[in-house]
Amino acid sequence: QVQLVESGGGLVQPGGSLRLSCVASGFNLGYYAIGWFRQAPGKERELVSCISSEDGSIYYTDSVKGRFAISRDNVKNTVYLQMNSLKPEDTAVYYCASNSDYHIMVASLGRDGMTYYGKGTLVTVSS
Repeated sequence: QVQLVESGGGLVQPGGSLRLSCVASGFNLGYYAIGWFRQAPGKERELVSCISSEDGSIYYTDSVKGRFAISRDNVKNTVYLQMNSLKPEDTAVYYCASNSDYHIMVASLGRDGMTYYGKGTLVTVSS
């Protein structure tokens, strides 16, 4: 069964850190570009970051540059999102998704060509 499962969310104070994990089962994650998305209540889904399967290219949306870092471990079939200096506006459900083409995912901001989606993990940034 093909699955993407996220973990690592939770409640954190502003300025804190969390590391999210996205574990794939049923397929080889190493062949896919993986994106991290978030959706806050009442807002549209946003592509936060994504990482290529081929050359290590990485994309970040402007609001997280310098604070978030995406990485992958193909041996563990896992992609990570390290989130530092968290702000209340980072509060959202975060989920990962795959795409066979990194450039399509970036150009479309995750609207085109997505294949598998996880169910998400909630990140709440609040004092």
